[in-house]
Amino acid sequence: MAKAKRMYGCTECGATFPKWAGQCGECSTWNTLTETMIEAHAVAPSGRSGWTGQQTQLKTLAEVSVEEMPRFSTASGELDRVLGGGLVDGSVVLIGGDPGIGKSTILLQTLCNIATRFPALYVTGEESQQQVAMRARRLGLPQDKLKVMTETCIESIIATARLEKPKVMVIDSIQTIFTEQLQSAPGGVSQVRESAALLVRYAKQSGTAIFLVGHVTKDGSLAGPRVLEHMVDTVLYFEGESDGRLRLLRAVKNRFGAINELGVFGMTDKGLKEVTNPSAIFLTRAQEEVPGSVVMATWEGTRPMLVEVQALVDISHMANPRRVTLGLDQNRLAMLLAVLHRHGGIPTHDQDVFLNVVGGVKVLETASDLALMAAVISSLRNKPLAHDLLVFGEVGLSGEVRPVPSGQERLKEAAKHGFKRAIVPKGNAPKEAPAGLQVIAVTRLEQALDALFD
Repeated sequence: MAKAKRMYGCTECGATFPKWAGQCGECSTWNTLTETMIEAHAVAPSGRSGWTGQQTQLKTLAEVSVEEMPRFSTASGELDRVLGGGLVDGSVVLIGGDPGIGKSTILLQTLCNIATRFPALYVTGEESQQQVAMRARRLGLPQDKLKVMTETCIESIIATARLEKPKVMVIDSIQTIFTEQLQSAPGGVSQVRESAALLVRYAKQSGTAIFLVGHVTKDGSLAGPRVLEHMVDTVLYFEGESDGRLRLLRAVKNRFGAINELGVFGMTDKGLKEVTNPSAIFLTRAQEEVPGSVVMATWEGTRPMLVEVQALVDISHMANPRRVTLGLDQNRLAMLLAVLHRHGGIPTHDQDVFLNVVGGVKVLETASDLALMAAVISSLRNKPLAHDLLVFGEVGLSGEVRPVPSGQERLKEAAKHGFKRAIVPKGNAPKEAPAGLQVIAVTRLEQALDALFD
């Protein structure tokens, strides 16, 4: 029997070392080296052939075909949107999220619908076939076409897939899969890396589209080596509270489409239902006007979305006032409060400031600056803003209001939902405003503050 070799792999970058150390020598992170056993006769999959399992061919760029790769629908409009228009043959999609967020549910729904048109295979290493069948019956999904397999050995999974030749295959989850070439336990750095490499090679050779379910750590990042996200074609993250109704599916990497695309789903007793008009969901507001509430137009992927920004400003009884944000950048809030004091003459050094984006949406673009400051001023002065007012724009350190991308589309979305006034940067002011919408263009923060309470 061949003697096994002990190695230590970094859970962040995937680098291996012969000895344990407190700090990884490649990515400089601390306490990330874990022990793994490698058989002496084991050969890394990448040493047998090219990344796709085919011989390397030299071509000029002019000789390479640039025809668009064909796509097929997953029968879910929101999932197709996040994927860039549908699934591509041979693509590998990694989907992560907190436990209970709905990863297995959406993939089971997708595969049951795809199986009515193409061969599909659902491989689970965490549940039994009975558990998967019970969920499908509870959700009312078609069950007569989808094939289910309970297996954790990657060699057996690929051998079965070569016989069945599925169009789409799901691996739930990659952390439970192991390869017989390694002696370490499933979920280790080497096991996850080598198992994923074999799956990626099989997908490129056969044209099978593969979904990989990934566990996440307590800080929300995908468990296992960071190289896993580099190996796959698309990385999707499920966001939202497990006890809430809304689920947000966000693309953070996509070789076949735009990143930062957002899909919105609602969790029901029949599974995840797509929300085709998310602005209407996020704008479920109180009937009366309340201080500290304003609506902004954010841009998610390829579409505008209207969300409500809420602020609560109260006297602080601490030496250092608190700055708390949910769905917004906390450091940017501190910067904007300084700009508000310097150029707007409104101090908040003795106030606690709390900010929240309704619905659990994360808004990281600078177009939220003007809306954020409007909500803070409304709460500080205890003066409500009009229900039909829309605000967006970037605010610079010198107090100027800068334009943001896709301003025309944001205004059209606001007009569609019945907004009457909009305070926007002058660079985003249209030559002809949408019907029923009054556009107020500003270039300075002082002008925006004057227009807020007119």
